Amino acid sequence: MIIELSQYSDIAFLILRLAIAVIFIYHALPKLKNASGMSQMMGMPAGMIFMLGLVESVSSLGMIFGVYIQIAAFLLAMVMIGAIYFKTAKWHMPFAAMDKTGWEFDLILLAANIAILLSGGGSIGL
Repeated sequence: MIIELSQYSDIAFLILRLAIAVIFIYHALPKLKNASGMSQMMGMPAGMIFMLGLVESVSSLGMIFGVYIQIAAFLLAMVMIGAIYFKTAKWHMPFAAMDKTGWEFDLILLAANIAILLSGGGSIGL
């Protein structure tokens, strides 16, 4: 007997949304707390770093509470496209490496946000 698991897809989407939100909030907080320091490290203007942290935080709240999910997923996908661009074209980072950061993690976050964007992200929310 095969169990029909698709009936739990809303729960799966909630878990995915929560995981995405936790990751983005974790990475947004340093940008909000120390935009000028992050600016020097990343080679981007402090205002842009702060706005990036704000977009990541607000979009993550949308993911957590299930409001404006597709808009949040779109914005976070754009953030990841930017991150992949900077890591590949500007900073010349490899896809993956044991001794430094690659962009494989960015790619899976991009894919997860595109999946949420195109699927609607499930019906569990406020």
